[in-house]
Amino acid sequence: MIRFIAAASLWLTFQPGFHHGCMAQSETLKFRSTDAALQTAFDRAAEMALSHRGNPADPVGDWYEAALPSRFAFCMRDVAHQSMAAEMLGLGKANSNMFSLFAKNISDSKDWCSYWEINKEGKPAPADYRNDDEFWYNLNANFDVMNAAWKLYLWTGEKRYINGPEFADFHRKSVREYVERWVLQPDSLLSRPLHPNAHAAYNDKDAFHRCRGLASYSEGVHDLKMGVDLIASLSRGMQTYADMLRVEGKTTEASAFDQKAELYRRHIEDKWWSEKEDKYFTYYSSKGVFGYTEGETFLLWFDVLKDTTRTRKTIDQILARDWNMENQSYFPYVLGQYGYPEQIRSQILHLTDPATKRREYPEVSYGAVQGVVQGIMGIDADVRVNRITTLFNGRAADTHTIENLPVLQRKISVTEGAKTASLRNAGPALQWRVMFAGKHPFIMVNGTRRKASQMVVKGSRTVSFLDVTVPANQQLVARVP
Repeated sequence: MIRFIAAASLWLTFQPGFHHGCMAQSETLKFRSTDAALQTAFDRAAEMALSHRGNPADPVGDWYEAALPSRFAFCMRDVAHQSMAAEMLGLGKANSNMFSLFAKNISDSKDWCSYWEINKEGKPAPADYRNDDEFWYNLNANFDVMNAAWKLYLWTGEKRYINGPEFADFHRKSVREYVERWVLQPDSLLSRPLHPNAHAAYNDKDAFHRCRGLASYSEGVHDLKMGVDLIASLSRGMQTYADMLRVEGKTTEASAFDQKAELYRRHIEDKWWSEKEDKYFTYYSSKGVFGYTEGETFLLWFDVLKDTTRTRKTIDQILARDWNMENQSYFPYVLGQYGYPEQIRSQILHLTDPATKRREYPEVSYGAVQGVVQGIMGIDADVRVNRITTLFNGRAADTHTIENLPVLQRKISVTEGAKTASLRNAGPALQWRVMFAGKHPFIMVNGTRRKASQMVVKGSRTVSFLDVTVPANQQLVARVP
């Protein structure tokens, strides 16, 4: 694999379609902070993440590693997780290529699965694929990729992620034929066969037979019939598809998928919460027994929890135990959606500590980058309303700056602290929803007092916010008392 990064200086242009060495360092994504440890963590994470970029001249095209590094490949779950950080780091061309390959390779002969893992040769990775009857596949994957494609659309404005021919086909087949083929309807989740599409020569000792359609991302339970994480992905997948339909003006059809999303979500709340243990079960076995393994993380990742008490207990459960690095790499982002500034920071420092084992696994560095940008700095985008949102989620004494962040087809720079925020817009005019934690009647914007509005985020955090227009190539500064 060709490595495209100098160890210390990050001499790269972090924007989609860049060519190595064609722009100066001033164009690169940078993070600066009064918190020296966090700045070091970000620099390490960005360096590590970019070291996983593959050679665009490889047969597969532009790509980055999103699997065990020794495989020179990318798998659906990891790409769905890494893609937002990849976009921030300028790997948008790779995202476009990799997502397109997953979408194009959905097929009837694989029961509407795609290739779980594709290598740099552009082939299904042999570690996970023998032929269309014998391969490894986690059923969450279609909906995870769909949701990631939706997030990329919101962030980049590239509409092909939702309505390009291969994407439209992938999304449509996933919420229809795929659900039917794998018996994933809301009323079949606990009664479905353990192996709905087993072939006549099925061999339970062959992982490519037994794991051809795993009903969870958790792979350690031999007789797992259903995972709560798969149901969460189904709910999010239906909601995402509804949102895509609304962009296309198909509001009636969108409403039908809203209702499907709610059926899956209600099933989790009605069937999977243990009053005795005060937590969600994570799997249901072929023996008809609920149990606990991994899975809680994806209830937050797919954002399906609305009961704030249960949500907080789920987060407490996550923070109270040790996890593998794949799970931990999600924490900085998911915790950032609910607060927890100290815990986000400690997670990022742990993920990037040279002493941390397996920190070289690609998801880890990408998770840390996303954790800084979206977890701590709370930066998000929505192309539908041409809006950038910011919400500081760091320690009260800290100030952070992200520079040259590619989003909505331009670059922005954001500086944040507990009481102040600024946004510099190096592109056409955009909307800025500037948020501050707590109740504030007014927000000062470039010295002018403006009346603020309030909302409750994720059912628990009260924030004050203001929507303002940031003119082309200008900067606004917002403050609260």
